[in-house]
Amino acid sequence: MSDAATTAPERAKKPGFVYWLGRFVLTPLARGYYRPTVTGRKNVPKTGRVIFASNHLSFIDSIAIPVCAPRPVQFLAKSSYFTGSGPKGWLERTFFRSIGAVGVDRGAGHAAQAALDKGRGVLESESAFAIYPEGTRSRDGRLYKGRTGVAWLALATGAIVVPVGLRGTDAMMPVGSTIPKRSKVTVAFGEPIDVSKYGAATSGRARRQATDEIMAAIHELSGQELAGTYNESPPATPAEKIRQAVLRPERL
Repeated sequence: MSDAATTAPERAKKPGFVYWLGRFVLTPLARGYYRPTVTGRKNVPKTGRVIFASNHLSFIDSIAIPVCAPRPVQFLAKSSYFTGSGPKGWLERTFFRSIGAVGVDRGAGHAAQAALDKGRGVLESESAFAIYPEGTRSRDGRLYKGRTGVAWLALATGAIVVPVGLRGTDAMMPVGSTIPKRSKVTVAFGEPIDVSKYGAATSGRARRQATDEIMAAIHELSGQELAGTYNESPPATPAEKIRQAVLRPERL
């Protein structure tokens, strides 16, 4: 994460018809069938810029949060979900748009900053945006150290952060499964956090302190064991291994 300020991104488009169809038709069906336990909905501001900062246990997390949140929320998803061809590509695009996903290229450096800029665009349209500060799913159930992209977003946009603690989503949809099971899931929305007291988005210290407060709140809600380190995906190539060793782990 660079200390340099970035050019303000173009404001994101508001969710269209497919999203609202998913929210008002699919969401009640999902909540009725899976019956998640939801707490703290009153903690979510009804208007304005809000970041939902959550732990990450399963692919289903990106559905559980929009389904349970008391207001529309958008989040990042791999751009490949929006570029496929044929019936499968159409189905993927339709599904991810229906749950508020925003397509983005994954990676470090410029790709990570581009992802944060897309989130900033969502927030600057006075909307809610969800992010996983751990960066990727926890494979062992522990809570990993937060990356500072969440703090940069909050400090750069003035957004309020609502911590989210997910429990049981890894049992509902374990890695490798394609259909979620009916199992006990809890989605807890914590008290809003204003991180502006820490300083400017350009300050590495401010980003780190703000992120640590956010992660402490997530930990209190999720009850997970703390890993005490960053969650890195296993490097697929020698170049990826070098990249992980050289780049600072503060990125998205």
